[in-house]
Amino acid sequence: MSTKKSILLVEDEENLHDSLKLNLELEGYEVTSAFEGNAALKALQGEYFDLVILDIMLPELDGITVLETMRVKSNETPVLILSAKNSSTDRVLGLKKGADDYLTKPFNLEELLLRVHKLIEKNAKLQDKDTIGDSYSFGNNTIDFKAQEATTKSGETVQLSKKETMLLKLLIENKNEVVPREKILQTVWGYNVYPTTRTIDNFILNFRKYFEEDSRNPKYFHSVRGVGYKYSE
Repeated sequence: MSTKKSILLVEDEENLHDSLKLNLELEGYEVTSAFEGNAALKALQGEYFDLVILDIMLPELDGITVLETMRVKSNETPVLILSAKNSSTDRVLGLKKGADDYLTKPFNLEELLLRVHKLIEKNAKLQDKDTIGDSYSFGNNTIDFKAQEATTKSGETVQLSKKETMLLKLLIENKNEVVPREKILQTVWGYNVYPTTRTIDNFILNFRKYFEEDSRNPKYFHSVRGVGYKYSE
């Protein structure tokens, strides 16, 4: 199995595309080419990439739409935008829509390769983050993620819905960190069926009822107003 890091290169200007592909391959990366937006999304559906290098001005589907679609589908692959648009407004828009870095054309090749290396390295560290197993215990509670059930502080067995299980797993895997509301919506609900914040609040209230000694003074499950939610121990 190849241990090479893989990059999806989305650029419709042929000479630049070929030059970038060659230089990236010389650096030891495996490069997949796409010359327009729809082809990029198709490639992303069928394969895992360590990085996407994405031009903004593309035929059919522009780069910002590709980026939005990726993030809405919970694809967290790092994205480096290449763009001839160099105003701060364009840069802010790209970063706001979920890009990890933004480089304007014409650019210095050495700088591009350095940024590529840094983004891939950062992503690899994030991927190494410990994931929890099939069950998890805290306080007098145990959650069985596979069976979708929990044993509560009082020893009662509670059946969990699939979404409750997913939300618990997401919060616990990000222990002591605030998980933004948007990330919860993307990961647990998927896009185009976003519930209201109230729905997440109700899930958190249920968790407090199941797992907290005092649900009004929670130790484990916290709402961070205007930002998101947090599990802490």
